[in-house]
Amino acid sequence: MVDQLNEHYYSCNSMSKEIRKIVVAIAGSSGAVYAKTLLDKLATLDGLEIGVVLSDNGHINWKLENGFDFKATDYPFTFYKKDDFNAPFASGSAQYDTMIVCPCSMGVVGRIASGVSNDLMTRAADVVLKERRRLILVPRETPFSLIHLRNMTTLTEAGAIICPAIPSFYNGANDLLSITSTVVDRVLDLAKIPIETYRWGESR
Repeated sequence: MVDQLNEHYYSCNSMSKEIRKIVVAIAGSSGAVYAKTLLDKLATLDGLEIGVVLSDNGHINWKLENGFDFKATDYPFTFYKKDDFNAPFASGSAQYDTMIVCPCSMGVVGRIASGVSNDLMTRAADVVLKERRRLILVPRETPFSLIHLRNMTTLTEAGAIICPAIPSFYNGANDLLSITSTVVDRVLDLAKIPIETYRWGESR
C-alpha cells in the first residue's frame, strides 16, 4: 500500500511540476566520497531544486575522506544548518518529493526509525515518511547488528528504501569514481532521476 501511495504521489507530482524538489542529507558515517559523487552528479542535472543539510560529523568525514573542507560555494544548491527548522523541507507543505541520506549512519537510521526528530535531517526524513513520499537511505556500516537490521526493517515497512553503499563491479569499475558511481547511479535511479549509466547486459 505504501509503495502504491509513493508511486501515485510521484506520478501526480511529476505531471504538475517541471522542477522537482529534493533533499540531500549527509550524515556522519564513513562514505563521504559517496556524498561527493552524488552532489557532483546532481550539479550537472537540470530541473532539480536541491536542498542540502550536513551533520557535524558529516563535515568532519568530508575533510577526512575527501582530503579538503566542504564548501557550500562549490555547488549550486541551497544549504541549511542542521538545526534550522525553518528550512522549507521541515514541513510537508513545501512539497519536496524525495530525500536522499548519503551516507547514512546507524545513529540516523535509529533516530528516523524511532521518530526522533531532533535536528533538521531527522525531521525532514520524518516529513517524507508521513507524507508518503520517497526516502532513500544509503547506510555505510559493517557488519550490521540485529539492532541495525531491525531499524532498517522498520524503515522499509514505513516506506523507505534502503540502498546500502555496496558497489558492483560488472561494469568494469576499477577506479574510485567509477566504483562509487555504481552506488550513486542506483540511488539516482531509485529517485527517478534520469541519468546515463551502464546497464546490465550492455556492452562495456
